[in-house]
Amino acid sequence: MADFDPAQFTPVKRGNQYQDFAVGQVWQHHWGRTITEGDNVIFSTATCNWNPMHLNAEYARAHGHPSPVVNPMLVLCTVVGMSVEDLSEGGGPFLGVNQCTFHQPVYAGDTITARSTVEEMRTSASRPDSGIITWHTEAHNQRGELVLDYRRTNLVAMRKG
Repeated sequence: MADFDPAQFTPVKRGNQYQDFAVGQVWQHHWGRTITEGDNVIFSTATCNWNPMHLNAEYARAHGHPSPVVNPMLVLCTVVGMSVEDLSEGGGPFLGVNQCTFHQPVYAGDTITARSTVEEMRTSASRPDSGIITWHTEAHNQRGELVLDYRRTNLVAMRKG
């Protein structure tokens, strides 16, 4: 076996920089994610969210749902995760989520897709090599119904040169 030569593996730049964005630009995030019952149970128990609406089928049915409601925080985390490759994989601190609205329940077996629109951009006053971008993200189920939307802000590096 040949000796390992790290020079044979050149790093590939991932993510987008500030200049790759424009106000009004829409990013359709990858193919989506089907949320399973197992995802919901593991996420809810790992986060110590013992709400019976997420873990007890009879309780959920007694409250008008066909099955346990997927933990909304799992839906939010899944959608943020789907957007990372397009919006923030290039690095830069996450500055927050605002105006987060859960429009309707998600159930195991629902497939969630998402898109984000650039709403605001400005250069950072304290970090001249970065800008601040706010995106409005919307998530839909397989029937095209809006299940979640929010605004997310990140510090995004500018391209050098």
